Amino acid sequence: MAILVTPETKVLVQGITGAFGARHTQLSLAYGTRIAAGVTPGKGGQFFENTVPIFDTVREAVEATGATASAIFVPPPFAADAILEGVDAGLDLVVCITEGIPIRDMMMVKRAMLGKKTRLIGPNCPGIVTPGDGRDSIGGCRIGIAPGYIHKKGHVGVVSRSGTLTYEAVWQLTCRGVGQSTCVGIGGDPVNGTSHLDVIKMFNDDPDTHGIIMIGEIGGSAEEEAAEWIGNYCKKPVAGFIAGATAPPGRRMGHAGAIVSGGKGTAAAKIAALREAGIAVAETPSVMAERLLKLM
Repeated sequence: MAILVTPETKVLVQGITGAFGARHTQLSLAYGTRIAAGVTPGKGGQFFENTVPIFDTVREAVEATGATASAIFVPPPFAADAILEGVDAGLDLVVCITEGIPIRDMMMVKRAMLGKKTRLIGPNCPGIVTPGDGRDSIGGCRIGIAPGYIHKKGHVGVVSRSGTLTYEAVWQLTCRGVGQSTCVGIGGDPVNGTSHLDVIKMFNDDPDTHGIIMIGEIGGSAEEEAAEWIGNYCKKPVAGFIAGATAPPGRRMGHAGAIVSGGKGTAAAKIAALREAGIAVAETPSVMAERLLKLM
C-alpha cells in the first residue's frame, strides 16, 4: 500500500510537448508509470513517443483514458489555469512542478479549489514517487522530476519542502537497504496545495508506512503545526531536519517561502518544536536516515 498514488494510477501530463515536460514524461515511462495521456492545446490527435495520445483539454483526456492524476509542466503565466482545468475535470490529484507562479494566482487557485475533491501537490515541487517492485523499483509511479532510480520499495515515508533534500533522504535510506512507501515533495512556495501535516496524517494511517522523515525549512509555521500534531497523535517514529539555520533574517533562502520575517519562522523555533514533539532531529542533512533508523 502507499499514499496518493500506486503503480496502477493513470497519469496525464499537461505540457507534454514542451522540452521539460517531454523529457520527464520519457523518464516516467521508463520508470513504469502509467502515462495515459498528454494535454497540449492545439495538438489534440497527435501522439507522444508514438504511444501516448495527446488531447486539447484535460476533460477530453480524462473521458478518453480514465486518468485520475496529472503532472503540470506548464509555464508560470498559464499554470494556475492548468491547475484549475484539472480540478474542473474531476482529477483526484494534480501535481504542479512549475515554479515562479505569482502568489496572487495561487491564492485564486486555493480559493477556487475549496470544496472540490482534487488534491494539489506543489507548485514548485519535485512531485511524488511510489516505488515499484522491480529492479531499481521500476514499475512504480513517478509524477514529476524526482530521479526514480534512487528509490526502493519499502516502509519509510518521506515528506519535504525541498526537492534536493528529498533525494538526499531517499538515497541515504536506499544505500542502507531501507525502502520507501511514498516520497512527497510538497514544494517551497508560500501558498501551496498540501502541507506537511496533510501528508503526515496520511502516512500515519498507512499500514505500510512504518516510519517517517519530515524535512522542513525556515519560513512559515507549517513544521510547527505538524510537530504539534505528531506529538499528540502520531503512532509512528519520525525524524526531522530543518534547513536554513544560518540564513540571515529577511533574506530569502532558495524557495519563495523560505524567509524569516518579523522574527517568525526561524530554524531554532522549528527545531525546538520538533524536539518538544519527540521527533528525532538531524543536525545535518547527512544523518537524516540514521536518526530515523535508530528510532525504528
